[in-house]
Amino acid sequence: MKSKQFHPPRIEKSKELLLLGFRTRMSIAQDTTRELWGRFMQVSKAIGNKSGTEWYSVEIYPDSYFNSYDPGKTFEKWAAVAVEKSTFPRPSGMEELLISEGLYAVFSYLGPASQVHRLYQYIFTDWIPGSGFVLDPRPHFAIMGAGYKGEDSNSQEELWIPVRKK
Repeated sequence: MKSKQFHPPRIEKSKELLLLGFRTRMSIAQDTTRELWGRFMQVSKAIGNKSGTEWYSVEIYPDSYFNSYDPGKTFEKWAAVAVEKSTFPRPSGMEELLISEGLYAVFSYLGPASQVHRLYQYIFTDWIPGSGFVLDPRPHFAIMGAGYKGEDSNSQEELWIPVRKK
């Protein structure tokens, strides 16, 4: 894949982030993202103490996940929003996820959501190997703000990939 299609990331140290949402275990082969987000969106307006209007799509991968490609490997996926502090009462079944501060490579994506896999492929096969960074075993996440429009070609989101210096 040609790197000219994508802009280099900014490297940013994130602050601690408290999220509230739903989670599920899934794989690329058995992708249940649509169901997870459908369930989340039905009750997300009832969440109090939101610290913004953005949505967070979080992936937590097992330590050996990136050693070899296997579309059947499972990982944990979250649909969430950032909250100021523990939120009670909360919609039934929602849980908190605390993401500690850390270094991230932040990639901006413009395009339909169904094509974001191209940027992920570039990140893991081209950018990381040549970057001077390695993956850090912390949560990965995408932030979808006001510019996020799903399948619209002008949809915008940010991919936050946890890294550390080699």
